[in-house]
Amino acid sequence: MRNHPTVAIVDDDESVRDTTKDLLDSAGVSAATFDSAESFLQSKSTCAIRCLVADMRMPGMTGLELHGHLAAAGTPIPTVLITAYPDERAIERALKAGVICFLAKPFSAEDLLACIETALRARDPA
Repeated sequence: MRNHPTVAIVDDDESVRDTTKDLLDSAGVSAATFDSAESFLQSKSTCAIRCLVADMRMPGMTGLELHGHLAAAGTPIPTVLITAYPDERAIERALKAGVICFLAKPFSAEDLLACIETALRARDPA
């Protein structure tokens, strides 16, 4: 396992962050959690992140805005957006912006792990 986190979980809901991290830990995937897009951007580990799992709706910067900010800064990270409020227009906007997956809460462990695997392959093609 790597010393640096490979997946960042950005969600303002502590229980979602914790359960998602526990799931990734049990699958052998290194993860770090952040309570906001801003705290993620201020962290020193952003260059080690190979996949971003972010909530669509958060106070301040949304998950989609975070994805766009990283891409505009020249440091795109394959992104999986999660939301408790699925909306067809938001899903369409996110996928057009290059988001890898869009999952509605509650999502299955299998669906999330499949999306993360797809994102990691997008980042590091074989």
